[in-house]
Amino acid sequence: MTQGFKLELRTALIAAAMAAGGPALAAPDEAAPGAPAGTAPKAQTVPAPAPVPEPVLQWRRADAQALLEVIRTIDSRGLFARDYLPDALQAAIAGGEGDALDAAAGKSFTWLAEDLRDGRTPVTARAQWFAVDPDRDAMPTGQLMARALETHDVAGVLTGLDPTHPDYRALKAALAATPQADTRTRSLIRANMDRWRWLAHDLGEVYLLTNVPEFQLRLTVNNKIIRTYRTVVGKPGKTATPQLAEKVTAVVFNPTWTVPQSIVVGEGLGKRLIGNAREATSGGYKATRNADGTITVVQQPGPSNALGLMKIDMPNPHAIYLHDTPSKQYFQQPVRAYSHGCIRTERAVELGMTMAILGAGMPQEQLVANYNSGKYTKVPMTRTFPVYITYFTMAQDITGKLATFRDLYGRDAPVLASFAKPREAKTAQRISSEPVVKLDNPL
Repeated sequence: MTQGFKLELRTALIAAAMAAGGPALAAPDEAAPGAPAGTAPKAQTVPAPAPVPEPVLQWRRADAQALLEVIRTIDSRGLFARDYLPDALQAAIAGGEGDALDAAAGKSFTWLAEDLRDGRTPVTARAQWFAVDPDRDAMPTGQLMARALETHDVAGVLTGLDPTHPDYRALKAALAATPQADTRTRSLIRANMDRWRWLAHDLGEVYLLTNVPEFQLRLTVNNKIIRTYRTVVGKPGKTATPQLAEKVTAVVFNPTWTVPQSIVVGEGLGKRLIGNAREATSGGYKATRNADGTITVVQQPGPSNALGLMKIDMPNPHAIYLHDTPSKQYFQQPVRAYSHGCIRTERAVELGMTMAILGAGMPQEQLVANYNSGKYTKVPMTRTFPVYITYFTMAQDITGKLATFRDLYGRDAPVLASFAKPREAKTAQRISSEPVVKLDNPL
């Protein structure tokens, strides 16, 4: 590693650490008495309690009127007042307090809270969206309504459901500035405002976020961008990159790559390498014939490895991860959709070392030594970080300017179509029901 690279990396790391405010490392799981250190206590099996029906909460006319005012102005937040039954609510308010008002206000509040918290778009219209939104668990609708009625702050409770990311506020401002007659732009803004609701309300203190159509990755601290990296994403079609919300569990320097059987068998690589030791050596491959006759091919660490010199582990059923690449010429292309689903990352070694310092507390000198060794080295995280692989066609770019991006995979159409239809009732479904495709080929 050159001295210049060391200095650039050190500057980046100091900036990231200062911006993070020196976040403390997460404590390991508490061990049970007498158990080895690091051993988590065994979970106790507790019978599930019998479900208790939610009580019908009583609405005062003043609280219901406050709810009606929120509904009447909800267009400013990218939703439609008609979805939340304002006429029925107004009629119930006129009829006075009682069962009819409780039912009408309860329904309107529930539908509005669900859409503000989880998004209006049905999950069936969220193509390849596998990022699980935890908000309905953290902020149950019944608790939200109870707090709104107890505090008599209906508007405040509903406003508190808005996503905290600055992009949401930028989109909201853009919606306010866009003429009503420009229905196309307003629809696009609404769709992308809704996408923020599909994610966690608060993304965390330190996280990685990549917007696939923008071909950029951000290291973000307290919602401020610390470093950005160009990316290469999946080609449209079967190898399109899915949308995920995962955790960084480890950084691997000088990774190996187990070649998928689609290449080993489908492209004849296994037979070719078994019969040609010179070709195997020149490509850095190790081919092994197993007892059952199958062939396993593992590309060894090195500059020609398909994963490059760094991989960020983020376990998920799609086998998607962030990694380096020997094919760095693609980072200069304006449209960077060449991979089989994984995210190739510019300056990946710098990113990996930054994450290892923040997430494992490892000294930079040790990381540089690991990198320079040329040997496979895995650095587990003692403090995990979220990784969000998102899909926004209107968002703030890495300079902070609101921009539109090409709909690379055609994922806007079903969202826009859902907004053109009446609101659908919510279901228990949280992620796309499309088949999970294991995209473990970085080539």
